[in-house]
Amino acid sequence: MTIEFYKYQGTGNDFILIDNRKSKLQLSYARIKFMCNRHFGIGADGLMLLEDEISYDFKMVYYNSDGHESSMCGNGGRCIMAFAKQLGIIKEKARFLAIDGPHDAFILPDDVVSLKMNDVKNIEMDNNHFFINTGSPHYIEQTEKVSTLNVVEEGRKIRNSDRFKEEGTNVNFMEKFDDHIYIRTYERGVEDETLSCGTGVTAAALAAACLGLSTSKNNCSVRTQGGMLNVKFDKVLANTFYNIWLEGPAHFVFKGTIDIE
Repeated sequence: MTIEFYKYQGTGNDFILIDNRKSKLQLSYARIKFMCNRHFGIGADGLMLLEDEISYDFKMVYYNSDGHESSMCGNGGRCIMAFAKQLGIIKEKARFLAIDGPHDAFILPDDVVSLKMNDVKNIEMDNNHFFINTGSPHYIEQTEKVSTLNVVEEGRKIRNSDRFKEEGTNVNFMEKFDDHIYIRTYERGVEDETLSCGTGVTAAALAAACLGLSTSKNNCSVRTQGGMLNVKFDKVLANTFYNIWLEGPAHFVFKGTIDIE
């Protein structure tokens, strides 16, 4: 079986995208894992199918590189918007369905995509960490010297701790700088550090706002290993956020075909 695919990346978070509106392709766990493998397949942090959905411009179906369907991916949502535009499905705006519900999005100049995230109403705040669900679960820890931290080792410990080992969680380490926060993320499903994580960036920005560390009242600039992202929000109560938008670049990388047994 020959599959046509497109490769996109958003601040280094890379994805395989497949137009599944007509073929109704059904990929097994093993095939997705193979395609995402960086040595034997195409290589990616995740794979997405773009499908038809009544009352929406399209539907986003997202799989982690371990082959399992996963929760919301913010950078993936931005990349699938750029993909939909390349396919001619949309022009500058869309409303699409993802696993966590509907999302509005806009394509801005210079390949920047603005994606509306779900409202966040229940934030767990402890002495040394936050736990926030922004479409995917995120553990956020404020620390120093994030650039030299062993993110894989420390993130894996938390992800596989008694609390999280069954369902898993993404783990983010955050440090405040003058005009931005800097985060590094260990992603469940990838089971490694990724260059960027959109839902993690969103969660870290909200955690920073709770701590009074965001770069302005309703905005937070976030630096990842793969580049800069921006999060806009309205903070209503101490730990309640509405009108959350994740903004950043989404770039087409290449198009190709792959033969799958």
